[in-house]
Amino acid sequence: MRPQDILLPVASGLCCKPGGFHIDPVRPVERAVITHGHSDHARAGHGAVLATQETLDMMRLRYGENFAGTTQAIRYGEEIRLGDVSVKFHPAGHVLGSAQVAVTAKDICIVASGDYKDAPDPTCTPFELVTCDVFITEATFGLPVFRHGDAANEVKKLLASVALFPERAHLVGAYSLGKAQRVIALLRQAGYDAPIYLHGAMEKITQYYQSRGIALGDLRPVMGVKKAALAGTITLAPPSATSDLWTRRFPDPITAFASGWMRVRARARQRGIELPLVISDHADWDGLTATITATGAGEIWVTHGQEDALVHWCQSKGLRAKPLDLVGYGDEGESETPLQDEAEA
Repeated sequence: MRPQDILLPVASGLCCKPGGFHIDPVRPVERAVITHGHSDHARAGHGAVLATQETLDMMRLRYGENFAGTTQAIRYGEEIRLGDVSVKFHPAGHVLGSAQVAVTAKDICIVASGDYKDAPDPTCTPFELVTCDVFITEATFGLPVFRHGDAANEVKKLLASVALFPERAHLVGAYSLGKAQRVIALLRQAGYDAPIYLHGAMEKITQYYQSRGIALGDLRPVMGVKKAALAGTITLAPPSATSDLWTRRFPDPITAFASGWMRVRARARQRGIELPLVISDHADWDGLTATITATGAGEIWVTHGQEDALVHWCQSKGLRAKPLDLVGYGDEGESETPLQDEAEA
């Protein structure tokens, strides 16, 4: 059996014919295995969905109770037989409930990473390295220019600005699933214990994180708060909200944006971002290359982003590598369309 007999890219996504399912399909299919809750990976309308409980809950929050015909929750480390293959979920470290999917048939193990990061994140289970024969890696930040650094230092920049401009409000653009909660947790780790305000689009998912035991401190809806009372405060909002009329409710706001794309300053200037914060929920170039090496995989399939540079790097190290050229993934978190807003923002 060859790897392409187990998993194959098709128009609807990554198809496992011997297992009778697709991984993160971009259109409705009979059986879907979902890596995490971002809307470019987790779509409604499938016949059956297998995912972690957190991902299923996230889909339910976003799409309603009837987002799929049937659902099945799987725990990290649990192995399930689907058709002629076994499927096992491992933590991806991307957002709450995110998983890598290991698919094994006969003596071949293929790991589909989904989106992942190897950086510490207090809001989700850390990335787990899985040895395999074929590693399917994302490449959102698959260029050597992308080296994210320490997210805690970026939060220190935000807090320094708050201290320097106590008469101004700080608006932080952050995606509502994963990034917003991570920024809040990093602020708390840095010792910031004042109330943090939330745009309405952030509330449901952030409350869900809290219900799963993620400590985020004093959070308050910004709606209804008087303009003068927001001086010196921090508010998190979807990126789209930080550039529209909604910002007029704040006193002389400073606009920040938490994203790996903020490494490219021209992109921050294009959007009018005063305070770029390089905080990413994806592996950077060093994280991607280190992970590929550590898996021990002899064959690498690259998808979701800057594929060519990573394929070239793999080949230069003597690995078999190819781009998958899957379409339909514009990650609401940090996409190949760099400043695209969330589908639900």
